[in-house]
Amino acid sequence: MTRKMPIIITGGGQRLGLACAKALVAQGYEVIITYRREREDIAILEGQGISCIQADFSSISGVDEFIARIQGRYSALGGIIHNASEWESEEDCLDTALLMEKMWQVHVFAPYRINLAFEALLCAGSEQDGQADIIHMTDYVAEKGSDKHIAYAASKAGLANLTCSFAKRFAPRIKVNAIAPSLLMFNSGDDTEYRNKALNKSLLRKEPGEQEGVLAIQYILDSRYMTGRTLSLDGGRHLV
Repeated sequence: MTRKMPIIITGGGQRLGLACAKALVAQGYEVIITYRREREDIAILEGQGISCIQADFSSISGVDEFIARIQGRYSALGGIIHNASEWESEEDCLDTALLMEKMWQVHVFAPYRINLAFEALLCAGSEQDGQADIIHMTDYVAEKGSDKHIAYAASKAGLANLTCSFAKRFAPRIKVNAIAPSLLMFNSGDDTEYRNKALNKSLLRKEPGEQEGVLAIQYILDSRYMTGRTLSLDGGRHLV
């Protein structure tokens, strides 16, 4: 199978990022993932041909160290999927200033800095493979807001805006799009009451699973004429 240009998936060690990494490797892509904490299955992923890089995007130095590693190893990239994320509410936080700083650092500064740093690599990938992609994983709350996760929602809205700005900057060589999911999958510790409440927020009332996100990513990668847009994966939640 012919290997395609390398694709980076930040936060690729679990859930949607992990599912996407496995799917893209199966399709012939060279995949690089970042992970923040050590996991037992990292060695398994590396055995499957996935390059795994430990990186912490909650600090400027962590972002810059990751950038340096990629620039020292690769001459071209086919895409970046910004999936790394933090989830914390004002209710659970003792210092809201630090909370906003962390959310903005991970969801806005890191993608901003990485996109600019890898512009030349993405352009090289576009020349070799016909196109290159950036995908920002935003959130349903970026449009609606959230009274319980204010800093999180604000930072995801910032990431959504970066989609439009980078689409303008990088066109026509690099496509830049976003995916805004609401519920894709529950966590193992979510109780029945929470699950029912969450399901009733959408028209389709289902937990679609990680594959729904994988299909959306694949659609964007396959598209030749889509940039600066957001795919909403919300089961009709905006109509409830």
